[in-house]
Amino acid sequence: MNAIPQPDGTGGAWPDRVAAVRRALAAHGPPRSPRGGPDFGTVTLPERDGDQIHDLLVEERAGTVVEIGLAYAGSALAIGEALLRTGSRHPRHVVIDPFQYTAYDGVGWELLCSAGLDAIAELVTEPSQRFLPRLADAGFVADAAFVDGSHHFHNVFVDLHFLGEIVRPGGIVLLDDVWWPSVGAAAAYFEANLGWHPLPGAPADGTTDPAHGKPRTGAYRLPDPRPTPDFKEFRPFC
Repeated sequence: MNAIPQPDGTGGAWPDRVAAVRRALAAHGPPRSPRGGPDFGTVTLPERDGDQIHDLLVEERAGTVVEIGLAYAGSALAIGEALLRTGSRHPRHVVIDPFQYTAYDGVGWELLCSAGLDAIAELVTEPSQRFLPRLADAGFVADAAFVDGSHHFHNVFVDLHFLGEIVRPGGIVLLDDVWWPSVGAAAAYFEANLGWHPLPGAPADGTTDPAHGKPRTGAYRLPDPRPTPDFKEFRPFC
């Protein structure tokens, strides 16, 4: 990563720059649309949900975040801005997206760089299900994670399993698209069997499924200490 630039004496220049890029993206879309790439409006976290995640990470004073799924950088900009506003001396943002240069032509990473966030962020372009085990084995510790990668149940489950080892006890894991049965079911296992606690009202006032009223995003606090349940105590979760 590059040396971290310092904001001016107001303490707000750099975070405000990130916020401006984030607002411009929400208002006007990405600077270019990759030929045949996924639809921006479909895959991008809505701005108000990004605001909720930003506010929650600031409230948690998160200094290190792992994110799965970069796409057009809507959520990554919100996370990067939050990391700058917490005042951490060494903010760090690990972003995992194996499709950033294939499906998205690098647009999301370019947007992060335009906001200067490449100074605190690193992009990993391999599947999260392969990278996260190595990150856990290396003893990497994060304060929080945001998951918006594969929506196949088995992939989400593997992501959450290893994030349970990476995110510190008492930290938080946020998920996009928990209204999809495959994503919601994976999260339900960790809630029922490993003591992950949904944060009441967080993220509040976010996007909901108009048909069923289910929230789009979910937030869970990891137990402290980590539990070691007996396999005989397995609780059905679907």
